[in-house]
Amino acid sequence: MNAPLVITSPANPRLKALGALRRRRVRETEGLTLVEGYEELSLALEAGVVPRTLYVCPELMADPASQQQVLEHVADTGGEVVQVARAAFERTAYREGPDGFLGVVPSVSRHCADLTVPDDALLLVCEGVEKPGNLGAMLRTADAAGVDGVLAADPVTDWGNPNLVRASKGTVFSVPVAADPTAVTLEWLAAHRIPLVAATPDTETEHTDISYAGPVAIAVGAEKDGLTGGVLAAATHRVRIPMVGRANSLNVATSAAIVLYEAVRQRRLARA
Repeated sequence: MNAPLVITSPANPRLKALGALRRRRVRETEGLTLVEGYEELSLALEAGVVPRTLYVCPELMADPASQQQVLEHVADTGGEVVQVARAAFERTAYREGPDGFLGVVPSVSRHCADLTVPDDALLLVCEGVEKPGNLGAMLRTADAAGVDGVLAADPVTDWGNPNLVRASKGTVFSVPVAADPTAVTLEWLAAHRIPLVAATPDTETEHTDISYAGPVAIAVGAEKDGLTGGVLAAATHRVRIPMVGRANSLNVATSAAIVLYEAVRQRRLARA
């Protein structure tokens, strides 16, 4: 691998361009996003992502010798490797305690029509979820649970939001994802004959009372208002998670994890 370009000034135009990618409009216009962190970048590479540029700071790397393979991989796939001095890298990084890796990669831009799912697909539908951290946490759960796809209905944020990428630990690149208006998402589910299970407090049916055998999509709604009437009307089942404390709701990512793992539990028993 050739010696990389070295940037020493935080005012360098290339570093300023990285800051611009924190804005959704810029990401969507350029079709690019940021992946910061060795673990996140490694997972993205394993998922087949080809970085446009990798900015590195050897002084911040935990193990430069063993992490050198990532730099070589990026260079071998045609990506540019740029070395950044510590002070400039720390000014550019968007997370506290950066570890010396910041990649510019193609954004994830996919619609429901682009997805191919198995006949017994297990899907997660996130309607109107606002916080990138919550979407990222749900992606980590989806990855761990073996979910076949995560659909963002009427998304407030984009899959390329750097905070979402960070919260997902890079699983936004390994889990099939899509984004569409709610109506399009519901039409796609209906066309594929995938029953919808809506998580809502406004029902007497607990999440353990129904069967998740066969194809199924589990829907969770926005942090404040939950699922819209359109999703609730389209649902085959409405389920709630029992609440015995004083709080009347759970974090949306926690709710998604509880219902998803009930589905996983039942489906494993059925295959045993």
